[in-house]
Amino acid sequence: MTDEKAEMSSDELSIDALVEQLTKERDEFKDIALRVQAEFENYRKRSATQLVDESNRNVGRIVESLLSTLDACEAAIAHGATDIEPIYGSLLTELQKQGLEALNLVDTVFDPSVADAVVHEPSDDVAGDGASNNETRVVEVLRTGYLWKGRVLRAAMVKVKG
Repeated sequence: MTDEKAEMSSDELSIDALVEQLTKERDEFKDIALRVQAEFENYRKRSATQLVDESNRNVGRIVESLLSTLDACEAAIAHGATDIEPIYGSLLTELQKQGLEALNLVDTVFDPSVADAVVHEPSDDVAGDGASNNETRVVEVLRTGYLWKGRVLRAAMVKVKG
């Protein structure tokens, strides 16, 4: 009987060792699967973001090609062609719904990241006491600038003073 007990004990040890080894392998494979799943999820999110960014850039190019039409409408309205106003308003409204923003820069501090200063006037402030405001300000917009989805699509052309 002692031989049977020793044999059973040896079998139990080998079964326990085998179960332990299989459990360890299972855990390793589970960790690998979880890592692959996380990597795939990150890839999917990154791909979706890149697709949206590329789509925005492509649509931005189309919108940029329409800016000359908006400029022509603004010029016609400035010269008294009132029949153009509904078309201009409709086109601008639809583009704004998609993400176009016209920059309103009059009486703001000049920012070279959103505007090109093409005319510069000296400041009227001649106090000479060092207390003058040295800010260069936009006094007139010569060509409207636009943002597309928060990025500068076209810088404004402005007249600055200061």
